[in-house]
Amino acid sequence: MKIYVLAPRENWICDRIAEEWTSNNPDVTTDDPHEADILWLLAGWCWNHLSVDLLTSKKTIVTVHHIVPEKFDASKQKDFVFRDQFVDAYHVPNEGTGLLLRRLTSKPIFLASYWYDESKWESFDTGKARKELGLPKSSFIIGSFQRDTEGNSGLPKLEKGPDILCEVIQKLSENISKHVHVLLGGWRRSYVTSELERMNISYTLSELASIEDLRKMYAACSLYIVSSRHEGGPQAILEAASMKTPIISRDVGIASDVLSPYCILDLPSQLSLPSNETIDYNFNSVQRYEIKKHKMAYLNMFERTMALGETTNAPGAETLKYLKNNKS
Repeated sequence: MKIYVLAPRENWICDRIAEEWTSNNPDVTTDDPHEADILWLLAGWCWNHLSVDLLTSKKTIVTVHHIVPEKFDASKQKDFVFRDQFVDAYHVPNEGTGLLLRRLTSKPIFLASYWYDESKWESFDTGKARKELGLPKSSFIIGSFQRDTEGNSGLPKLEKGPDILCEVIQKLSENISKHVHVLLGGWRRSYVTSELERMNISYTLSELASIEDLRKMYAACSLYIVSSRHEGGPQAILEAASMKTPIISRDVGIASDVLSPYCILDLPSQLSLPSNETIDYNFNSVQRYEIKKHKMAYLNMFERTMALGETTNAPGAETLKYLKNNKS
């Protein structure tokens, strides 16, 4: 069995997932889609980067990371239905996405959470991390490392909950005796930065942090917050838990699979800080998702995809016409 992973090449999380899969599974992975038995469309939105001949001659599995119902309009549904004819099976990282996806397709849906690579998220001294990153050494540092703004519009990307994040930060700044400083990572943070400036709360922004710097950023945090309304993961839950970074999250994505129930809060109405016991719980819980262990769930998923019946994704005349006119 050989697997080809279609990554978006956007220098973002899906590219890292593809790299980690390839480096940990070289014996079953190929960089030539023609040699593959399975096309894994990790970046499903790039599906038409592959030819119709490939899509119809190979087993094809598409990862649907998350679905935002408020944004899934008639146009997106039409695009989904069109792509669905080339798909043999789907992969989702959490049950919530699977339930939404089941409304859209009759194809098999496999559930396998994301993994993390422990070699990238080893513990790091908090004081040293703050010093090397130039952060205030005695502040209460709140972390958030994901995009929160719609393109260059300055408008909040509501599924990521940047408005909720800012409300929680404001509450913490009013109720914690220490000075609050916010540590931001990732692109498109203009909504949160403008709100922090309005609230007169200091922050540091590192847009394209290396993995090593990102590790230090987790180590520097007094608290990491996942304020999203919809999520596939996020990866931050695995990464923070593995580094024993205190974390609180709304009940989204994989939060309930990894985190202590005491860390899952209805933000912003509920708000409490993790105890040492819950931090240890998160660390112990996340161990089963380390890639060397958790990759077996993916290999099983691919084997089950291979065992599906003969591919029947033969395109009709209108499909062939569309693909001919929309070559990438």
